[in-house]
Amino acid sequence: MELNDLATLIKSRRSIRRWQDKEVSAALLTKAIELATWAPNGGNAQNWRFYVIVNPGTVKFFADEVQRSADEMAAWPESSQFGSEASRWRERASFFRTAPAAIAVAASHYYSTADKLLSAREKNDPHAGQMHLWRTTANTRIQSVASAIAYLLLVLHQMGLGAVWMTGPLQAAGELGKTLRIPSDMDLVAFIPVGYPAESPGLRARRPVEEVCEIVS
Repeated sequence: MELNDLATLIKSRRSIRRWQDKEVSAALLTKAIELATWAPNGGNAQNWRFYVIVNPGTVKFFADEVQRSADEMAAWPESSQFGSEASRWRERASFFRTAPAAIAVAASHYYSTADKLLSAREKNDPHAGQMHLWRTTANTRIQSVASAIAYLLLVLHQMGLGAVWMTGPLQAAGELGKTLRIPSDMDLVAFIPVGYPAESPGLRARRPVEEVCEIVS
């Protein structure tokens, strides 16, 4: 693949929130996941697990659980301080119920040798505690699984599928995890509705690279 082709693929990907009423094969999604697992990850622990959901009924069930949690949160007195913003969020919480398929992503914890050493040392050394805090600010397991999800979204786009990376459903992780039978040593970290796009969102401009990049000499 030429660099220009890769640039086109990256720049043409969109977050898709409306899908055609068309089945998506588990084999296609499994192939996309297989490619995604070549993403860089901490210590090559590959501490991710992907759950492929191709039953629209299960997707709707998950949407109901997420909506239930959103309704509960919206009923809290604290929601009033966010006004219409809270109302719009509640209305959009379960938009993904129309997706024909989805991929749930779970991850186990990852502790490097440095993490273990700092954890043992910080009890009696404040500087070690600060160093540990700096490391946990950039959580290794989340960075690892995030890199795989980024790969996954590009592969799905290349396959002609549309997806959206969601963390909102995590507010209902208890029920979702129970249904998916996620092991106790893993946590649900992302939910990705997927299907053949029924929309073509326009380009949302990116800030010029000069504003987000600094050359350090």
